[in-house]
Amino acid sequence: MEEQTILRGTVAAVVYQNPENGYTVMRLSAEDGESVTVTGTVPQVNAGERLVITGMWSKHPSYGVQFKAEVLERMMPETETEILGYLSAGTVKGIGAKTAQKIVSLFHGDTLDVLEREPERLSAIPGISLQKAKQIGESFRSQLGMRRLVEYLTAHALPAELAVRLYRAYGDHAMDAIEENPYFLTEPLLGAGFAQVDAFALDAGILPGDPRRVEAGVLFELRHNLGNGHTFLPADKVAAATAMLLSLEPELIESAMDRLNEMGCMVTEPLLGLRACYLPELYEAETYVRDRVAAMVAEPVKTPVNLARLLGEVEQTAGMRYCAEQKDAIATAAGSRLMILTGGPGTGKSTTVNGMLALFDRMQLTTLLSAPTGRAAKRLQEISGRDASTIHRLLEAQFSPETGMMEFTHDESEPLKLDALVVDECSMVDIELMASLLRALPPRCRLILVGDPDQLPSVGPGNVLSDLIRSGVAPTVRLTEIFRQAQKSLIVMNAHAVNQGKMPELGVKDRDFFFMRRRDAQTIVPLVCELCAERLPKNMKIPTEDIQVLTPSRRYETGTKELNKALQAVLNPPSPEKREKNRGDFLLREGDRVMQIRNNYDILWKKADGTGTGAGVFNGDIGTVREINPAAETLTIAFEDRIAIYAFELLPELELAYAMTVHKAQGSEYRAVVLVCSGGAPMLRTRSVLYTAITRARELLVLVGDEHTISVMTANDRRQKRYSGLKVRLQNP
Repeated sequence: MEEQTILRGTVAAVVYQNPENGYTVMRLSAEDGESVTVTGTVPQVNAGERLVITGMWSKHPSYGVQFKAEVLERMMPETETEILGYLSAGTVKGIGAKTAQKIVSLFHGDTLDVLEREPERLSAIPGISLQKAKQIGESFRSQLGMRRLVEYLTAHALPAELAVRLYRAYGDHAMDAIEENPYFLTEPLLGAGFAQVDAFALDAGILPGDPRRVEAGVLFELRHNLGNGHTFLPADKVAAATAMLLSLEPELIESAMDRLNEMGCMVTEPLLGLRACYLPELYEAETYVRDRVAAMVAEPVKTPVNLARLLGEVEQTAGMRYCAEQKDAIATAAGSRLMILTGGPGTGKSTTVNGMLALFDRMQLTTLLSAPTGRAAKRLQEISGRDASTIHRLLEAQFSPETGMMEFTHDESEPLKLDALVVDECSMVDIELMASLLRALPPRCRLILVGDPDQLPSVGPGNVLSDLIRSGVAPTVRLTEIFRQAQKSLIVMNAHAVNQGKMPELGVKDRDFFFMRRRDAQTIVPLVCELCAERLPKNMKIPTEDIQVLTPSRRYETGTKELNKALQAVLNPPSPEKREKNRGDFLLREGDRVMQIRNNYDILWKKADGTGTGAGVFNGDIGTVREINPAAETLTIAFEDRIAIYAFELLPELELAYAMTVHKAQGSEYRAVVLVCSGGAPMLRTRSVLYTAITRARELLVLVGDEHTISVMTANDRRQKRYSGLKVRLQNP
């Protein structure tokens, strides 16, 4: 079943095709007369085409034997009968069955040559104008170009799925562009892996020290380290990493870095006693945030003359008395263009935000609420009683095919219409998102940033909230008083204890924080499964869907990979009524809880209530597999209020989410959390990981593990160093 085979035949029907990446399911009439289901990346394939496909046979659990295409060659139809069948199938835009008959009757075996080289001759046929003839020719040439490009890529062991993006950007010149400099395939617009492209380039005759190769290696290192949170890298580290990547002398790397600076592909400047190397977009984002924050802080704002009376009215309406810190925060918001509100759990941040909102209402300010993730926005909406959206939705994110990047509708040219914006969970906001947010604010808008800098920093580059607070340039109020009601919660008190480097209280049995001692994976994993499937739903009346398992690591015996397999087996076991799809290292089943693990701006969705449509599913979005359709090769996934359809080739963007890492849980809050603390990578056994995990639980936290690991995490206040220039830029504008 796994031996590579060559299959020849004619496309009988196209069952499914994704126009964005060319993934296709089709029926092929093989030369021996057998009808075969073929799957793979075959952009713009149509009924009637003859193909020579190299691939492997596989057996689908529901649909039997299929052929997975790896390399293919298209054989254009030759006889009049073949050409007529090819065009009659709607292969070329503007040609239907009747028009195909007229064209073939006139041009016979020369039909395809006419379409490619002399399409204006089609205007001799009644009903085809000269303009329409040219459009038909353009459509046909586009298809030929795409097909030739796919054949070129597959022949050189490059991903065929690059073809759609390549042809969209470069048209008929795509192959010329690859031959001129194959390393452009690694740019964000195309996204090919550096190692794969490098192997192709070296095989094609590019020398190891070729400037194109060295420059691409430098840019790869800078882009790669965005994933580690850095906005820049010191020049010596860039040079050393690139020299190791390419097995070259550092002198060649230094020369390439100088050329990249001259071309504007990299920005280098002295910073913090280093030669800081930035990608241009990161440099622009960091300096823009610096400039806009400085302008907002410097710009005076009129504080209401009757502020004391307004505060009294807010308290009276809310039926409560704010503490001194809360009053200070609300008053600061009234008198600032930009302010930061921070504090740990139980210190009244939500109450204070509601007080600010009530005050802004009395000041007749139009105020909007936002947060980085859907879950955080939903929680903000629940605590405020007002609409809240993700930052991406607020700014109206959309994918640009021209740049291959996400763009926002709202910016300086089309700012948001509001007087004040409150953004919660700001520790998750990276430098580029903060720059985009600031660009969308009208000149005199107020901005309130709410967050906890002691939690884990953003997944993306930068350390924005912490840098803003530590710079001291923006008014900041830190709430420290833990309210009496919150003091009854061991979740709250243990979170504060951990944040101060003290061991959490593990011996109490009648509160909302429980410790269950287990010292090895053989006992931890079964207990976690039992807690989620039986004990918490039965004894604590918390349904399974309200329980989230968290663990610091993806790997090891108690990482997300193993926990998800075990939890899936007990929470969503196999059933004849539930279809499944293998995703390589695990399988997906109808009813599974899943998570999107990277931003994808192309996935189409519709509102669950049918009121609208849109595009884009983002890193960290959680949903449930509603349906698996093997025939169409798609999954239907229900997110919060949206329904999205995934083609099977997008499965690498999904993971099971019964268990997730603490990093992925940032910005979310769950009714109950089962937290695994046992072993794991040393770099993940830190205080900030433990503190962030504890603060994800709203009503109940069950900590499963051993005291030694908890003690190590509590004592370890080491944070991964991030190269960020925002703090020093704010202090030295």
